[in-house]
Amino acid sequence: ITVLGFLGKDVANKKGNAFNLNQKIYKRFGEFKDFQFVMVMPKGTEKSVEDLKAQLGQLSDVSKWNFVFGEEEQIKGLFNSLGTNLSLDADLGTPYVFIIDKERILRGRDDDEDEGVKYGFDTSSVADLNNKMEDDIKIILAEYRMALKKNTAERAK
Repeated sequence: ITVLGFLGKDVANKKGNAFNLNQKIYKRFGEFKDFQFVMVMPKGTEKSVEDLKAQLGQLSDVSKWNFVFGEEEQIKGLFNSLGTNLSLDADLGTPYVFIIDKERILRGRDDDEDEGVKYGFDTSSVADLNNKMEDDIKIILAEYRMALKKNTAERAK
């Protein structure tokens, strides 16, 4: 499972979002082997990212926090390829993060009680992370466990 985010050029402005994500999602699921965070960052933010990682590292092991750097057009292209109803701000950031499964499929909800179709999870909302994102990750992990059990049972026959 990949949690994909776009923090944008103003890393300091999204620091609170990163801390929410770290405390509510990463600390809970970071020990799973196939779990990672990937933050897509504009080139030129490398120093700010190092500072953020150092601060996050005081709270938890940040080995599965991955930061990749790209040009503006690459970042916009990747974001647009998700096909969501959301958009990046002028700094190439968004408070929303996205769950990508191991088949590289964007996971979301098509019947969310508040939003209808829900593609991203708002990192500025602890309630969104605690209630919805956590549940969706649990569901995906349960799907993986069921598939693993099924494959193991079929091999045993």
